[in-house]
Amino acid sequence: MSQDRPRTRVVLILATLLFTATLSSSQTQPHRSGLSSREQRYQMFQDYLIRRAAQITQNNLANVKSLVDWKRERPEVRRQFLYMLGLDPMPKKAPLESRVTGQFERDTYRVEKIVFQSMPGLYVTGNLYLPQKIGGRLPAIVYLCGHSPGPWGAKVDYQHHGIWFARHGYVAFLIDTVEFGELPGIHHGTHDLGLWYWQSLGYTPAGPEVWNAIRALDYLLTRPEVEPNKVAVTGISGGGAMTWFAAAADERFQVAAPVCSTWSVEHHVKLDAVQENCDCIYFMNTFLRDLPAVGALIAPRPLKIISAIRDPSFPAAGYHDVYKRTRAIYELYGAADKVEEYDNDAPHADLLPFRKQADEWLNRWLKNDSTPFDEGDIKLEEPSALKVLDRQPPDAVNEEIYKTFIPHHQLQTWKTLPAWKKRRTELINAMRDQVLRAFPGTKVPFEIWKKPDTGGWVSRYASHSYVEFTTEEGVRVSGELFVPRGARSSYPALIYVKRAEDIIYPVDYDLLLSALENHVVLQLQPRAADYPADNYKMSNLKMTAALIGATIESMQLWDILRSVDYLVDGEKLKLSSISVYGRGYMGALGLYAAALDERITRVILDDPPSSHWQGPALLNILKLTDLPEAAALVAPRQIISLTPLPEPYKYTSSIFALYGKDRQIAERKALGDALRAPEQ
Repeated sequence: MSQDRPRTRVVLILATLLFTATLSSSQTQPHRSGLSSREQRYQMFQDYLIRRAAQITQNNLANVKSLVDWKRERPEVRRQFLYMLGLDPMPKKAPLESRVTGQFERDTYRVEKIVFQSMPGLYVTGNLYLPQKIGGRLPAIVYLCGHSPGPWGAKVDYQHHGIWFARHGYVAFLIDTVEFGELPGIHHGTHDLGLWYWQSLGYTPAGPEVWNAIRALDYLLTRPEVEPNKVAVTGISGGGAMTWFAAAADERFQVAAPVCSTWSVEHHVKLDAVQENCDCIYFMNTFLRDLPAVGALIAPRPLKIISAIRDPSFPAAGYHDVYKRTRAIYELYGAADKVEEYDNDAPHADLLPFRKQADEWLNRWLKNDSTPFDEGDIKLEEPSALKVLDRQPPDAVNEEIYKTFIPHHQLQTWKTLPAWKKRRTELINAMRDQVLRAFPGTKVPFEIWKKPDTGGWVSRYASHSYVEFTTEEGVRVSGELFVPRGARSSYPALIYVKRAEDIIYPVDYDLLLSALENHVVLQLQPRAADYPADNYKMSNLKMTAALIGATIESMQLWDILRSVDYLVDGEKLKLSSISVYGRGYMGALGLYAAALDERITRVILDDPPSSHWQGPALLNILKLTDLPEAAALVAPRQIISLTPLPEPYKYTSSIFALYGKDRQIAERKALGDALRAPEQ
C-alpha cells in the first residue's frame, strides 16, 4: 500500500493540473465554443439581471392604452401591490390606545407628544404640531421620517417641517420609523443581517411602515382640529418611499410629495443602486411590477416627485423614467396638471429647495394657496424635549415585528387522499403564481459545450466529460457528466446539485464513486454556486433577485429542472429513473424540483433544513406552506435522507401514509446505499 500512495497522489495532482489548465485556457474563449470561467458566468449573470430588470420596467402597465383599460386593471394592480407589502389581507384595525404623554407651547404653535399602537404591541411614537390659534378644522399632514438614528427617534431631525406646517395653518403629525423610533426595530434584514427568510415570508419593513402611516391617519381623523378631506402625506428618503406606498395604499391621503425616494427597477439594477438602499425602499416584487404602477394607483390625486441629481441611491435616469410613465396615467384621467417632477443639483439631503417644492405643492392642493415659500426663522428643540416615552412598554413587539407581521401558513392535517390531492393541486398552482412567477415562459436551446476527459483518474470509472449548458437566456451553468461504459439500454440517473460550500477542490468525487459504474451522474453547479462573489456581492445579487421577482434559490431550482431536460433532451440519454441529491438547502430545492417534475423519482437529502426559516429562500413560500408539506408533494415517490430527518418531517410521513407508501421515506447511511434502495 505504501508504494501505491505516491503514484495515486501523482495521478490526483496531474488531474487537478489538467482541470485547472482547461479552465484557464478557456477563460478568453466565447462561452459557446469553450468552457466559461466562473468570472465570465458571474458577469453573464449580472447582465442577465440587468436585462430582466429592463423587461419588467418596459412591460409594466404596457397593456394600458386608455382610461377604460386602467380602470379595469386597477383593482388587481392594487391587490398585487398590497400583497407585495404584506398588506393583503389588511391587518385588523385594533383600538389605537393613543395617549398624550406631554406637551409644550411656543409663540405660534404647540406640540403634543403622542404614542399609539398601530396593532397590539407595535408602538408608534410621534409629535403632533398644531397652530397656537385654531378657528376651525384644518388640513393635516402625515410626515414620514427618513433614516435618522437617535434614542429619541428620527422625528427630532425633521421637527422643522412640523414647525413650518403648524405656523402655516396645518396640523402635522411626525411619526418615528420602525427602525429609528424610540422603540427600535429592524429595517436592514437582508441588506445587512442575512435574514433571507424575509424573502420566504414576503416581508419588507415597508409593510409595517405603511401600516403605521395608515394608522397615524386614523389617529388624525379622531382629532377635532382636522379636516378629514384635506390630508396629505410627505417625507424624504425612506419616508419618501413610504409616501409613495402610503398614498397608493390609502386613498384618504389627498396629496403626496415624496422626496429623494424615486426608483425604477430597470435603472436601479443597471446602475447598481440596489445595494444603496435599506430593505424598506422596496416591495417584494412578486408580480413583476415597477414604481409607476404605484404612481398609477395614486392618480389622479396630486403627486409631486422631488429628487436630487447627485443622489446615488436614486439615480436620475430612474426618477425621470418613473415620472414619464406615471404622467401617462395622469394624462388618461385628463389630470396632467396634478403630477410634476422637480430635481435639483444637490446630494441626498433634506435641503431648503426640496422643502420649498414640497410645501408649495401641499399649499396649492390643500389650501388653494400660491403664496411663495418662506421658511422663516425656526428654532429647534433639544431632542430630549421631543421624546415621548420615559420607559419601554413591556408588551412592545417593535424589535421582533418582522417575525409576526406576515401571517405564515399553518400546516393542516389531511384525513383522506382525495382531500390531499386537491390541496396539492391548489398549492402547486399558488406556488407558480406567488413564488415562481419569474420562471421563464419558454425554454431556450441548451447550446451545449462538452469536453471529454481522457486522462483523469476518474475516467477509469466511467466516461467523464466537463459540460456547460444554457438554462435560460444568458445563464450558463457548468458541471461534470459521467456515463457508464456498459451495454445496458438504460441507466438510472443521479443529479448531484452542489452548493457554494460544496465546491472546494476540483477532484472531489469521493461521494460518487459507488455510483459511477451503474448510474448516469451529472454533478451540477447551478448559477451563483461558483461565482467569485463575497458576502457583500452575494447579498447584492440576492436583493436584486427579489427586485425582479425571484430569489437566487428559485433561479437555482429552475437550473435543476433544466438539468433534467438536459439529460433527457440534450444528451438523449435513456434513463430508467432520476434521483436528485443535494446537501443542506440544496436537497430542499430537490424536493421542489420533484414536486414540479414527476420524472424525478427520488430525492436524496443530507442534513436538510426543517423549515424555510433556515432556508432556502423562496419568495412568499411561508405564506403558502413550509418544507414538511413541500416534501409531501413528492409522494408517493421516494425520499431518502442520509441524516435523521428533523421532527417536523413526521408531517411528511403522514401524507405518504395516505398513499400507503410509508416506507418510501427512509434513512440510509451513505449515498451509494440510498441509490441501491428499491423504489416501490
